[in-house]
Amino acid sequence: MNDAERRVWGRLPAGTRESLAGLSASDLQTLLLSVARARAAEVRPAGLLRRWREDRFVRPSPADPRAVAALEARMWRLLPERFAGVELSPVAPLGTCAVVTPQSQDRVVSTLRAAEVVSDSTNALAVEAADRRLRQPATGEVHLAASHRMLRAQRFPAGWGAHFRLFALVSSARDTGSGDTEARLLILHLGYWRRVLADLLPPGVTPRLEYTIFDSPVLRERLADTVAPAVPVVEDPERERGRGYYAGMALRITARRGDEVVELGDGGFTTWTAQVMGNAKERCLISCLSTERLAALTSDQP
Repeated sequence: MNDAERRVWGRLPAGTRESLAGLSASDLQTLLLSVARARAAEVRPAGLLRRWREDRFVRPSPADPRAVAALEARMWRLLPERFAGVELSPVAPLGTCAVVTPQSQDRVVSTLRAAEVVSDSTNALAVEAADRRLRQPATGEVHLAASHRMLRAQRFPAGWGAHFRLFALVSSARDTGSGDTEARLLILHLGYWRRVLADLLPPGVTPRLEYTIFDSPVLRERLADTVAPAVPVVEDPERERGRGYYAGMALRITARRGDEVVELGDGGFTTWTAQVMGNAKERCLISCLSTERLAALTSDQP
C-alpha cells in the first residue's frame, strides 16, 4: 500500500479491509453503488459547476471538433479496405490495460461496475482482435481501426489535457518465421501513416517515421531488407521509452514545423493478442496518432 491507502484504511474500523475483500463481486458493486448514490445526493448545483471548472477529467477539450471531424473523415477514406472500423464502447473490462501491460491500474479511471474508462484504444482493439482471431483459421489475420477519445488518470505536463482523441490501428496475425509477418504488418501500418501525413500536412511541415529496435536481430534485418525499401523510415537508436512495453521494436510519428518537433503518434509490437489468445505465436502490431495534434498542425494557427 502507498501512504494514501494506509491513511484511509487506518481511519476505518479494524477488519474493514478483510470484510470488503471477502465480498463477492456483485455484493461489492452493490455496496459501492450505494456509496456513490449517497454522495451524488449531497451534490449541489454550485458544487457541480465548481467541479466542472476545476476537474481535469471533465473539462472540454480546446480542440475544434469540426476541424478534427473533417480530418478524421479524410483519414477513414485513406484507410485500406482490409481494416475493419470499430466503434468502441466508452468503457472496457476492468484490467484491460493492466492485465497485459506493465502499466498500473492507478493510471486508469476505474468504474464501480467492473469496468474502466478506455484509456488506450489499442488495448481494447487488441482484445477485439483476439476475439476475432479465435474465430478464424490459424492462417487468418485481423486488422482493426478506431477513432476514440481516451481518458487517463496520470498527471500530464502543463497544457496537456487528461482526455484526447487517437486514431488507432491494431493488426494481429500468426508468426510465419524469419520476421516475415512482422515486416508485412509494418509495411501496412507505416504505409498508411505515410499516406495520411502526405495528404494532410500543409507545406512547410515535414513528417518523419522512426523506429527503434529493442534486442531483436531478426526485426533489424527485416527493417533493413524489407520494410525500409518499401516505406521510408529512419532509425532512432537512442530511444528507451517503451522498452518492456513494446516487444522487439517501437515506432514514433513526428512532424517538424520550423524548429518545432511535434510528436504525433507511437506504436510497436506487443504481446497482447498472444496473451489473450494463449498462443505465443500470435503477433500484434499497434500504432496510433493524435488527431487533435494533427488538426492543430493543419490549421492556419502558428
